[in-house]
Amino acid sequence: MRNSTETSFDLIVVGGGAAGLIAAITAARRGKKTLLLEKLSKIAAKLKATGGGRCNLTNTLSNGDFMARFGRDGKFMTPSLSAFDHRALMAFFAEIGVESHAPDGYRVFPVSHSSVSIITALEEEMVRLGVTLICSARVESLEHDGVRVSGVSTSEQSYSAPNVIIATGGLGYPQLGAEGDGFTLASTVGHKITELYPAMMPLRTKETWVAHCRADTIPKVEIRIDLPKAKNIRAHGDLIFTANGIRGPVVLDVAREITPLIEKYGEVPLLINMTKGLNEEQLRAHIKNEIYKNPEQSILTHIMTLLPESVSRELCTLAGANPDSGFNKLEGCQRDKLIRLLAWTPLTVIGHDGFKMAMITRGGVSLKEIRPETMESKLVKGLYFCGEVMNLDGPCGGYNLQWSFSSGYTAGHLGKLTSKKEI
Repeated sequence: MRNSTETSFDLIVVGGGAAGLIAAITAARRGKKTLLLEKLSKIAAKLKATGGGRCNLTNTLSNGDFMARFGRDGKFMTPSLSAFDHRALMAFFAEIGVESHAPDGYRVFPVSHSSVSIITALEEEMVRLGVTLICSARVESLEHDGVRVSGVSTSEQSYSAPNVIIATGGLGYPQLGAEGDGFTLASTVGHKITELYPAMMPLRTKETWVAHCRADTIPKVEIRIDLPKAKNIRAHGDLIFTANGIRGPVVLDVAREITPLIEKYGEVPLLINMTKGLNEEQLRAHIKNEIYKNPEQSILTHIMTLLPESVSRELCTLAGANPDSGFNKLEGCQRDKLIRLLAWTPLTVIGHDGFKMAMITRGGVSLKEIRPETMESKLVKGLYFCGEVMNLDGPCGGYNLQWSFSSGYTAGHLGKLTSKKEI
């Protein structure tokens, strides 16, 4: 990479995150004179932080299952994933010196479990290819004639190119440079920006008892949204209680569905199964078996075979049951309520901390105005999009990063995507 006094290029990539980096590399490998503009002082700030710095690159799901996790718009990814799926991504990184693996058979990480190794390899590949990089360069406008793009302008310089890729990300984690620049640029040439919501983030609850359970992580939890039009929305994973709500992988997954509902309804009721999927009948049988084995022990002790003590105590309190009493000594209504709470614990989401705590953005440039085969704008020739700036987001677990790489790979072909073997 090099700074340059040149101002004319074949391609200008706006944004030095995962999508922009792979787009620049793909284009440069195809012989395109490429300029990458990044407004921060360094590239890949968000990529460096992803996965807690461990960099969950992708996952091993089939393309069909992968797309399904994005919802009804997931099939938009078909051409990109067909050309550059998780296997192609792993092969690409191996080629530039970074081996990856899936220690749990599902999530893929660099063997180093460090995002620095990923960023370093990408930087070195851009150097090898002669990509021009200019940091601390905020793009302020797209140059175009209404038909096709001709370049971009920063506060200090104008650059010309017949192709521009917008890879600026969304609004999540503004401290890492996400300010919605790409939405502004796209709208100036007529692109529709859908409603924008923070996603993949902790949530605040109305219930205050959660603060007493912060010491424990609950595995294999299922969360359902308890609203008539959202009853089919659910997520699975580990749950962590906080001082004022909930977080953890299962919360990150379902938050993208909840934040629009909070804006609409003010609060969102949830039902949470923390007992590994056991229903009321199975829970009664479990407790009956525990009583048979240990008839003198308290109901708290029996519940603690399913849940940590802190959570067990809070559920007893919610049921109006003395945790030190025997289960058979509780009144029938108390037993029934306790079983119901164990099967489905209600919580009410009342807020969140906005984009400052959101890992991704829900919403973006309308997919209806982008060609899925090329990522090119249907409105302006030579303008391409990739990554989070588009209206397509998925759950945690490598989904969004894989999509950034795949869409960046497609965009970097500048309308001539053919085979995954080219990279």
